Amino acid sequence: MAPAADREGYWGPPTSTLEWCEENYAVSYYIAEFWNTVSNLIFILPPIYGAIQTYKDGLEKRYLAAYLCLTAVGLGSWCFHMTLKYEMQLLDELPMIYSCCVFVYCLYECFKYKNTVNYALLFLLITYSVVVSIVYLNLKEPVFHQIMYGTLVSIIVLRSVYIVLWVYPWLRGLGYTSLTVFLMGFFLWNVDNIFCDKLRALREKMPPVVGAVTQFHAWWHILTGLGSYLHILL
Repeated sequence: MAPAADREGYWGPPTSTLEWCEENYAVSYYIAEFWNTVSNLIFILPPIYGAIQTYKDGLEKRYLAAYLCLTAVGLGSWCFHMTLKYEMQLLDELPMIYSCCVFVYCLYECFKYKNTVNYALLFLLITYSVVVSIVYLNLKEPVFHQIMYGTLVSIIVLRSVYIVLWVYPWLRGLGYTSLTVFLMGFFLWNVDNIFCDKLRALREKMPPVVGAVTQFHAWWHILTGLGSYLHILL
């Protein structure tokens, strides 16, 4: 019997520039990476609820955009892990850049007067998104995307720390919780990448449901999705 990683599935051979540690088509013939796919529900359902509440409460459109962008990341990631196709990979990775740009805009506009627009910041972030998209589409180098994404996340973290330390100290609990949850996800993302062979060997000795707990890329989705949602609340 062929190893789980070699199983054929509905979407055919992967064309993405990245594959993760979860064995392909091990759970379902129709979903390449089952746990990495369904774990994206944390990116989809809570932000949809947040967007509905934002609309009902009459909050500014930038918050609605933040929730919808997070939902878009979840939908794109769902399609990517379900198919492992390059086109779906872009549907996952590029919205990560766009959503972070929206988060940066929200954070740097948190002291503004209502219903005003920072056109200079908006232009800068749109330019960043366009340039990153064009370069990445031509370069097709995942490390480039990770660096550009990491740059935005670093800006978000530094700005958030400044806000909870010096401006709104009563929000430190929420701010530190969202950051801690996100960093836990990032830690597991690295464990999944570095120790993939050992994790796969361990899963072969474990019952399927128990082995699913070691799908650390799925945990990355859950923790970063929750952390991002909490960050929008912040």
